[in-house]
Amino acid sequence: MIWSVIAALAIYFGANVYLFMRLWQAIGELPMPCRALFAVVFWLLSVALFVAIAARNLPLGEVVHRTLFTVGSWWMVFLLYMVLATAILDIVHVILPQMQHGVWYALGVTTLLLIAGNINYHHPRIENLKIETDKPLVEELRIVAVSDVHLGYGTSRKALARYVDMINEQHPDVVLIVGDLIDNSIRPVEEAHMEEELKRISAPKGVYMAVGNHEYISGIDACSEFIQRTPICLLRDSVVRVDDGVVIIGRDDRMNMRRKSVEELADSVDNSCFTVVIDHQPYDIAESEKCGVDLHISGHTHRGQVWPISWLTDAMYDQSHGYRKWSSTHAYVLQGLSLWGPPFRIGTNSDMLVVDVKRKNEAD
Repeated sequence: MIWSVIAALAIYFGANVYLFMRLWQAIGELPMPCRALFAVVFWLLSVALFVAIAARNLPLGEVVHRTLFTVGSWWMVFLLYMVLATAILDIVHVILPQMQHGVWYALGVTTLLLIAGNINYHHPRIENLKIETDKPLVEELRIVAVSDVHLGYGTSRKALARYVDMINEQHPDVVLIVGDLIDNSIRPVEEAHMEEELKRISAPKGVYMAVGNHEYISGIDACSEFIQRTPICLLRDSVVRVDDGVVIIGRDDRMNMRRKSVEELADSVDNSCFTVVIDHQPYDIAESEKCGVDLHISGHTHRGQVWPISWLTDAMYDQSHGYRKWSSTHAYVLQGLSLWGPPFRIGTNSDMLVVDVKRKNEAD
């Protein structure tokens, strides 16, 4: 783990050095004071997100925290596409020497990509899944599932209000929050009194939540205390019966090395019930399949948020996003209603899942 972190930091530092050198060359005719100012601003931007994370619990004021987080997270994606575009154009310049000023073309392309990616992020997709079951449901059931809302300096109370409206517009019977409701710190969530928006979620059969890794990053005890002030029922290796025909199993996150397995939790469930597992990280879908779970929902991956990182997450997970049927188990991995860090979706989508469950003889 430590070596992967060191490698990631080395790549990030190397990318910053490469881009700095190319931009430094491009502004070579400017006066030295201007170039010096550019250097200071460049390196401040490159460390802003790290400062924001390290100082997330310090009393620096909301404006400072939010500015550091916003600027730093934007820089991460800007750097990714600027380096890719500049490197490609540098190669083109070797083949076609007449191709000049590649770094400025790269800047234009990157700017357009970021604008498009930000617009895409702010328009989540509503994905619909219809399930027919032989299980003796008391009545038809509509489930709305979301994950990775990441409330904090990245996802504000205003954004949360819009998400709650989206959820309520689907008229769910049950709402499932599949981890990472909180981002990096509980402080901005409490300061903005975001529990008031969460109280507006309307689901007659309840709102249930599985723990994500960011609840641990933010402080699991503090997050649990906050959630207790909302209508959300937090499931940490626990089972809840929604009605006589539906059971929800909520797993603790993998951050808890002692969490129970799906098998241990499913042992207490009547096989005649329609069983739903919510498990933040999508590593154990095969275990849900083995236990005869009807519906498994995970999140966590964000599908990398932007291309080409999406290729990496697709390679890391058996199911990195979307729907797949594992034998008799329906599985869905959400890309996230919001996201962590930079507010861009390039080659991926923000999403919310609406599941309609009917008995086979009741289906249209």
